[in-house]
Amino acid sequence: MTTTRQDAWTHDEDLLLAEVVLRHIREGATQLAAFEEVGRKLSRTPAACGFRWNSYVRKQYKTGIEVAKKQRKELRTHISQDTEDLTESHGEVAGEAPAIPADSQSKNTIKELISFLQQYEEAPSLQVVQEENSQLKIKIQSLERRIAELQQEKQSLVNHIQIVEEDYRALIEIMDRARKMVILQEDERSRKVKFQMDKNGNLERVEK
Repeated sequence: MTTTRQDAWTHDEDLLLAEVVLRHIREGATQLAAFEEVGRKLSRTPAACGFRWNSYVRKQYKTGIEVAKKQRKELRTHISQDTEDLTESHGEVAGEAPAIPADSQSKNTIKELISFLQQYEEAPSLQVVQEENSQLKIKIQSLERRIAELQQEKQSLVNHIQIVEEDYRALIEIMDRARKMVILQEDERSRKVKFQMDKNGNLERVEK
């Protein structure tokens, strides 16, 4: 059984995805068929390929998409014209009018018929996409809950830091008051001391 990859996309994988999708657009096929083809080549799910295309790669190839659509339109016009010419030629040989009007033929080209049938063949893949979308929604909800928990933890830490800062400021104030009290006491003691000269002419301190 092939293991489904979930690692990061590389530049070469993005190029392959763009190449296959643009080719399907030019040929009138569906993008879902392109996602399935790329998924088989890269061992990824069609949903993962579609998400990568719509979220990132498509933005890099806007001009390429427009060119591919133009080429698809030109291809359909050529096919329609060839079908009309073949029908007219057949009618001239058989001596009968064309069985299908040209306007109807232009709306029901071979490419459109193939695309229509492919959509029905690929219908089961839609269920796979829906299941993966449901899983992604569950993951998003889980991440949102985790974000809410982290925000609560952050707020709790902020409150704790504020309390610590307040205690620190209070400690600084206490230490400052204690320092001032020591200075006052030293000043008080210094005012109680006086000096007198002894018999030898030296100053000596005399307590009051």
